[in-house]
Amino acid sequence: MSRLVLDGLTKAYGRLRVVDAINLSLNEGEFVSLLGPSGCGKTTTLRMIAGFVDPNEGRIMLDSQVISAPGSVLPPERRGMSMIFQSYAVWPNMTVAENVGFGLKLRKLSGEEVRRRVGEILEVVQMGHLAGRYPAELSGGQQQRVALARAIVVKPAVLLLDEPLSNLDANLREEMRFEIRRLHDEFKITTVYVTHDQAEAMATSDRIAVMNGGRIEQVDAPHLLYTRPRTRFVAGFIGRTNLIEARLEGGALGFGGLSVPSGIVPGADGAAGAVLLSIRPQSIRLNRDAPEGMPALSAEVESRTFLGETWDYVLRTDGGALRLRASASPLEVHEVGEALWLGFDPRQMAVVE
Repeated sequence: MSRLVLDGLTKAYGRLRVVDAINLSLNEGEFVSLLGPSGCGKTTTLRMIAGFVDPNEGRIMLDSQVISAPGSVLPPERRGMSMIFQSYAVWPNMTVAENVGFGLKLRKLSGEEVRRRVGEILEVVQMGHLAGRYPAELSGGQQQRVALARAIVVKPAVLLLDEPLSNLDANLREEMRFEIRRLHDEFKITTVYVTHDQAEAMATSDRIAVMNGGRIEQVDAPHLLYTRPRTRFVAGFIGRTNLIEARLEGGALGFGGLSVPSGIVPGADGAAGAVLLSIRPQSIRLNRDAPEGMPALSAEVESRTFLGETWDYVLRTDGGALRLRASASPLEVHEVGEALWLGFDPRQMAVVE
């Protein structure tokens, strides 16, 4: 049985449908991210789940009970949910321990129970030694850990996170995204996470719902979104890709003078005629000699950029039919103007809408 269900959920302001009839189900203990650019409707969706915004159409169900529908919205404080905001929202006049224990006191737990549970969760988030400090004495990452502890300690039915790492620097963001996933694996709380950062969503999520223009374009596990995108938007938003106009006829997919068997290309089933093909830069193999056993095109290095972990090459195929980006390891050094062969694996391509 699904823990949380969004059924035809819609929010409109006048004629503008900010969230447009979306459907999404989360299983017990699942971590799902709402990913998309600014203005795609992800934060409005989260606020409807929290009970801060009323839907115009559709409904939200928690454990098979309707908690939001037009004209009937259960207040946020009665939903058994915890929410973590972008600004942390820790109280400056309370110590770390007092911040974390505040929700437990509201639930009328005994002082001994509050102290026990606060102590346990602070050890889990590695903040036990800072229990007596005030927020002004903490770094941004430490304040975020306090916010996480405060949200988790009350054992919510659903945990909601609204771009919680956007105020942190790059190194702290990377550290905290793995911390959030570690805490999820330990407590198994059903979680909805809003972000515009693909790396955050990929590192934390069981599934990702990619939103665009108020709609969900695709919901899938992170690796499937990357390797088998279904739409042009998803292919371009999740990582980088080459989008190529191709033609599918008679079991063959043709582009740039090359023909590959379509039977093993994801998304090719049922397609015909002119199609759009997504090829990730990481899936193109660069060779000085024509590779054996795989389709290949000859090309010339047009430009290159060294990114530390990879080389980023821009290549122009013979005749200028295609301009492609390819990634290679730091040891694969090719000069501008060098002639190469580009090897393609049809299993790492995808036909998109």
